Parts: sequence; structure tokens; C-alpha cells
Amino acid sequence: MARIAIIGGHGKIALLLAPLLAARGDFVTAVIRNRDHTTDVVAAGAHPIVADIEQLGTEEIADLLGGYDAVVWSAGAGGGNPSRTYAVDRDAAIRSMDAAATAGVRRYVMVSYLGARRDHGVPPENSFFPYAESKAAADDYLRGTDLDWTIAAPSTLTLEPGTGEIALVDHTTPGTVSRADVAAVIAEVLKRPATVGKFIGFIQGTTPIPDALASL
Repeated sequence: MARIAIIGGHGKIALLLAPLLAARGDFVTAVIRNRDHTTDVVAAGAHPIVADIEQLGTEEIADLLGGYDAVVWSAGAGGGNPSRTYAVDRDAAIRSMDAAATAGVRRYVMVSYLGARRDHGVPPENSFFPYAESKAAADDYLRGTDLDWTIAAPSTLTLEPGTGEIALVDHTTPGTVSRADVAAVIAEVLKRPATVGKFIGFIQGTTPIPDALASL
């Protein structure tokens, strides 16, 4: 049994991930900002911890993560407010990486997006620019840590049912992928040491998720 903390535990992907992990016997904690969301995360098989990750310092986050085997970053400001986007998607994410190291949690899985990179090409006047900048900075910082990291980078997300099949691609390949399959990819990544140190870009495809990840 692994002890896994999901930061951003009430997000759509997180609520699909928690039951997959719980079903295989993992102990799952969902770090959430809103106490009203506790019922949802409990129903998904996770233990709720109410904490505003945007407001917590590195040491405070480390205190939350002590005793866990892995961290999944699935939090985000949700767009619409550039300052909050930088505060959560970049700054809080980076603090969580430092906190994981401080707490001795080596395994860290970042939920990013397929186009995340320094030369993302999003113009500054575009409302997506703060998110693109934040994810690029957070991903780069993670690559520079000593954590056993994996970056899961799905293409445009849908609410379609999962198929259990993906295609590994780079940022030049258009496509979509269901959130259910993103959750399935993360669950599979967490039990595959060979995915450490990998940026995994993917879209909906025809290869079963375990086979796709085994090819890395």
C-alpha cells in the first residue's frame, strides 16, 4: 500500500484518480481548499485535508506531506486571474516540490499540459499566457530537483468516458484526451519507476495505457 497525497484533490482529474488508487489499496489524501468539498473527496475514496496551498509556506506544506510515499500536483487557479495563476500554478507548485524534498517524499507527479515549455508561443496579450508561463516555470523547476519526478502532459481535456487507450505524442500533435484517461495514466505512472524523469505527452489513441507507458 502506498500513501499518496493529491494536491488539488477536488479537481475533475483528482476526483477520478482517487478511486483508482483507493481501489488498488493505496491510502489517498486529498488536499483541498474548500471544506464544503470534503463529502465529494470522501465519496471518491480519499481522506480530506483542508488547507489553502496558495497561502502555505514550504515548511507548512512539508508538515502536510510527512509520511507519504508520493505527491500528485493536480491543483490550479483555474484561470481568469493572472496573479492567482502565478501564485498557485507556479509559486505554490514550486513550494510543494521543495516541501516534498524537505518531507522526504521523493516521488512527485506533476499534472501539466502538452504544450508546456519555455518557448510555448503564447503571446503576452493572450489570457492563457500566465498559465503557460506558470506551467513552464514549474515544470522546469521540477526537472532541476532531485525528486523522482514525472510530468504528465495531456492534450486538450474532455469529459468523455475513458477508453483506456492513448498515444504518446509531442507538442506538435493536435488532439484531445478524456480526463478519465488522464487519471488512469497518473495511476499507472505512480507504479512504474521507469517513468521517473519523463515528460509524458499524450492524446487519446489506440494503445492501452500500460503498453504505451512501457514503451518509454
